[in-house]
Amino acid sequence: MLPKDLIRRIRKLEIRTRKVVSDMLAGQYHSVFKGRGMAFSEVRQYQPGDEIRIIDWNVTARMNEAYVKVFTEERELTVMLLVDVSASKEFGSRERTKAEIAAEVAAQIAFSAIANNDRVGLILFSDRVEKVVPPRKGRTHVLRLVSDILTFQPAGKGTDLSVGLTYLTQVSKRKAVTFLVSDFQAQGFEKPLRLVGRKHDLVPVVVEDPLEEAFPRLGLVEMEDPETGDRFVVDTSDPGVRGRYSRFMQAARDERRKLFKKLELDHVELRAGDDHGKALAQFFRARARRMAA
Repeated sequence: MLPKDLIRRIRKLEIRTRKVVSDMLAGQYHSVFKGRGMAFSEVRQYQPGDEIRIIDWNVTARMNEAYVKVFTEERELTVMLLVDVSASKEFGSRERTKAEIAAEVAAQIAFSAIANNDRVGLILFSDRVEKVVPPRKGRTHVLRLVSDILTFQPAGKGTDLSVGLTYLTQVSKRKAVTFLVSDFQAQGFEKPLRLVGRKHDLVPVVVEDPLEEAFPRLGLVEMEDPETGDRFVVDTSDPGVRGRYSRFMQAARDERRKLFKKLELDHVELRAGDDHGKALAQFFRARARRMAA
């Protein structure tokens, strides 16, 4: 049994998410993420205007009149949520932590998927694979995924994107739509990112907090790295310190964007305090325009 306060949080998130999905996301999700191809459905009599290449010559020979093959889109997809649960995700300077933002976005994606009769699975990772939930359909399943993202206590504190990405390539034999949700505060993940991008429809979702972009002026502040436990004192009133930090973070952001562009990966950037449903909808629209071009 889940604690009552967690149940209330999940139900509140479900209500908010379902509204976003019904208002903005479900239809766009369907148009952006296609099925595996066209599957044979039935035959029917030839009608003027039908393409000659879809005539079923075997049936035509038996019936002594032209019949054509009818195909339907093989719509069902597998959606994998690859979610970073390292210690840095517990940081948040706004109403919600990065972990809570990740849960909300994952819920929006998952409810969009099941609205289109797709299956959704979950892989939680830190510097190791922490938990795996196989893909299934249905509201109850999605709520379980959201609960896992919100409540799971990982054994590892660090971030190793290559661990989650490599695990996905090993266990997922068929192409999946994969959302990699992380703050991407890691190194050395270009090769596994490229490999997953070749095999799957990979969408990096970057979760950021404004306080990570620039230090406010607070004087001497003791800080702790949540992943290593290292502590250090920072003089946030020093313009040089603030400037170096801002330039470092901007350089990391630019490098990440260059990598996504190089690998031809459409990505989403989400900042704490923003409307994440709107940001996701804008991403879907932009991707649809690009695919139609």
